[in-house]
Amino acid sequence: MFTIFYKIPTNRLIWNFLGLFMLLTCGITTKLAAVDTKNITIYRDHYGVPHIYGKTDEEVAYGLAWATAEDDFESMQQNVLAGRCRSAAVNGKDGAIMDFIAAFIGAKELVDQQYDAAFSPKFKAIMKAYCDGANKYAQLHPEEVLDKSIFPINEKDMVIGYVMGMCLMTNVQFDILRISDKKMKQKFLYQPKGSNGIAVSSRKTNDGKSYLAVNSHQPLVGPFSWYEAHLVSEEGLNILGGTFPGGAMIFHGVNEHLGWAHTVSFADYSDVYKLQMHPTEKLTYKFDGKWLKLEEKKVKLKVKVWFLKIPITRKYYISVYGPTLKSDGDYYSIRMPAVMNIKAAEQWYHMDKATNLDEYKKALEMQGIAGLNFIYADKLGNIFYTDNGFFPQRDTSYDWWGILPGNTSKTLWKPTFLGFDKMLKIENPACGYIFNSNNTPFNATSKEDDVQPDSIDKDLHYFRYNTNRGLRIKSLFAELDTITYEDFLRIKYDQKFAQPIYTYAAANLESIFHLDPSKNPKIADVLEMLQKWNRDATIDSEGAAVASLAQFYLTTYLFEEGKLPFWEIQIDEEVYIESLKFAKKHLNKHFGTIHVKLGDLQKLVRGKKELPVSGLNDVVAAMACIEHEDGKMKAEVGDSYIMLVKFGKDSVEIQTVSPYGTSSKPGAKHYDDQMELFVAQKTKPESLSKAWVIANSEQNYHPK
Repeated sequence: MFTIFYKIPTNRLIWNFLGLFMLLTCGITTKLAAVDTKNITIYRDHYGVPHIYGKTDEEVAYGLAWATAEDDFESMQQNVLAGRCRSAAVNGKDGAIMDFIAAFIGAKELVDQQYDAAFSPKFKAIMKAYCDGANKYAQLHPEEVLDKSIFPINEKDMVIGYVMGMCLMTNVQFDILRISDKKMKQKFLYQPKGSNGIAVSSRKTNDGKSYLAVNSHQPLVGPFSWYEAHLVSEEGLNILGGTFPGGAMIFHGVNEHLGWAHTVSFADYSDVYKLQMHPTEKLTYKFDGKWLKLEEKKVKLKVKVWFLKIPITRKYYISVYGPTLKSDGDYYSIRMPAVMNIKAAEQWYHMDKATNLDEYKKALEMQGIAGLNFIYADKLGNIFYTDNGFFPQRDTSYDWWGILPGNTSKTLWKPTFLGFDKMLKIENPACGYIFNSNNTPFNATSKEDDVQPDSIDKDLHYFRYNTNRGLRIKSLFAELDTITYEDFLRIKYDQKFAQPIYTYAAANLESIFHLDPSKNPKIADVLEMLQKWNRDATIDSEGAAVASLAQFYLTTYLFEEGKLPFWEIQIDEEVYIESLKFAKKHLNKHFGTIHVKLGDLQKLVRGKKELPVSGLNDVVAAMACIEHEDGKMKAEVGDSYIMLVKFGKDSVEIQTVSPYGTSSKPGAKHYDDQMELFVAQKTKPESLSKAWVIANSEQNYHPK
């Protein structure tokens, strides 16, 4: 959910781990909850989207699990593997890294400690029903089961997934990479990711309707990709939107009254400490003048290598600050608020059922979601934004964005966090619009309505970094007095870089456009192409193809060299030159010329179908690619599930699109039937109305 870097893996196995963000882990069970599947009806519309109806919320949760398993049971199973430290046994060495991280953050221990008191009986029943639905599917489809040892699962397994996801969404992986050894630094964090959320009040639009863009930039496939569903119960659920394969509720979307988008915030959610070790006594560190012992932990894994399962053991440690790693002879601890609260799953449930802004805020006051931006709109014309998170009370005399001294209780903050009432919020600004694109919360609306940095305790948690997307959206809104829906679509699908470029890769990225061709004759031709480029990432642009490859080189370089935090990095001129050499060599080698259109280089790929796709890292309609075949690049992360909403006082109009289709199973009818819409920047209609659902359904049935 951003286009600065999500510190997340790019290969499928690691996305499987990331998919644990708020997801269910599924398995086989023999004793089912009191859910009558005859009360559950799943309507599949003409694009295969499941509209799930039940009398109770539990029945709807069961139906959601069943429908999701029908479409992407593999991803649901992959999600449990890391939580059970079984990913290595199925996925090999990349899975071993994920298993280790799962143990390192202590999610299972946290859930065991807090589960009984954390959730209401109602929500525990909902999670149980979801587990039963997924487990029943596994029971009836044993040929799709990847690893029998993960079955059966229970509600705690599910919550472990939410906790692990919250750690990732609060960027703990940034800190793990900063202090980890080379064994942990594999090629799993290279691609920049991103999200946009845009809300426009009815006071600003020419048709008197409020607009909302739910525009998360996630992986296009795997457990961390969006799964579209519509949930309806006789207990007040009627929400359509995106969840992840295995998510028990909708994570962002729209109901009959309101809707919201999420983007990842880059506030300071975790802290790193360098311990002062004893000069001679092993695993002994100094704290407040006393020498303490690190607690040693071992993670025993079985790693799949060909047909064998090779046992390995990895070590980590526990200090008074938290989990600890050894790197280059030093010991570093990480303190993570995200592993101090497990209520995120139930908070989303109450957000799903909110009917007005006050109820929505009440759900946010639960403070179960450790860190995301919320961009909100409703049928009454209200718009709202908050940069939400678990923010500890920190001693202002320390630089909390850097490496902290790990020898004093002055840096050991208590697990009590800033209240929701004190978080940065913007409600109904005079200009009539709000946005976030993973940029600083001090750039969220018009200049006149923005929160001023000096008005809050900014240096302790909020950051000032901007993205190209945030700057572009602000400038495009500033040009308009009244906003039409066409204006809204134009802003959402904008693919242009601002001048100068200020983006995810480096604070001085603009410098690449000002290299002197006469001093760089070997790349003078591609450099001149860039300098003549209009900075628009359309499929017909040759300059955008050069920029795409240069960006790919630069993002890879930043992570391989450990250049973190990336928004502060000043890249040397020699690196820019190398990025253009890479682009030129790649184009000549695979296409025989440097004059290649972006759409010929970048493809949206599903099975054997390949379509030209536009977009670059950090344009509003973003796309990030990985190497594919024959020199082509394959879209991996970027514009993914898109929802565009118009709220009238008595109506909700919804348009959505997914990059591929509802099903992730090759050969399924809805495996790739949205690709043409997606690359053409078009959408399909959806609705909360049962009459519409019935009229537009191609099948309806009860789950087993």
